[in-house]
Amino acid sequence: MLLGLWYVSDRMGSGSIVADYGLRFEPIDVIGIPIGVLSQLVLLRLLYWPLEQWWPHTFGRERVEQSARDLSDSAHGVWFVVLVLIVVVGAQIVEELMYRGLLQGAFTRRLNDAVAVVLVAAWFAIIHFRVIEYPGLFLFGLVLGICALRTRRLGMNVLAHMAFNATGLILVAGR
Repeated sequence: MLLGLWYVSDRMGSGSIVADYGLRFEPIDVIGIPIGVLSQLVLLRLLYWPLEQWWPHTFGRERVEQSARDLSDSAHGVWFVVLVLIVVVGAQIVEELMYRGLLQGAFTRRLNDAVAVVLVAAWFAIIHFRVIEYPGLFLFGLVLGICALRTRRLGMNVLAHMAFNATGLILVAGR
């Protein structure tokens, strides 16, 4: 993905990933940390609560958390450190560059801002290939899209995404 992002930047942009995709950080971007934590602890709970009431066998907490728990349970020792680095640090930077930097940036130049945020949030959810997680990933994708739209950079998004994934990992690893 990084090579693709670099190629698009080099061929169609300025050649600078920082400039073309908005990968900049400002001190205010630390607000992304509580945004990510609260999205995981509060927003997802509010979203999944009615779904669990209506479809308990499909959207029960155990089922929703299963893939994250399987991932956490499969990593031990040094592999757990590698998992944390990938899930909490590496993936967010690449995903934010791709979804909010490239795609949302391109869509907002061609479409209404709200339509762009919704389209990219939907793609963000779908590309994770976990149907049971689609509602939560879509909602969090909306949060990230709004952050990018408001700040016009990705610093807050990256920190929110890191905090979101770290909180999820802590929740499933602690059980």
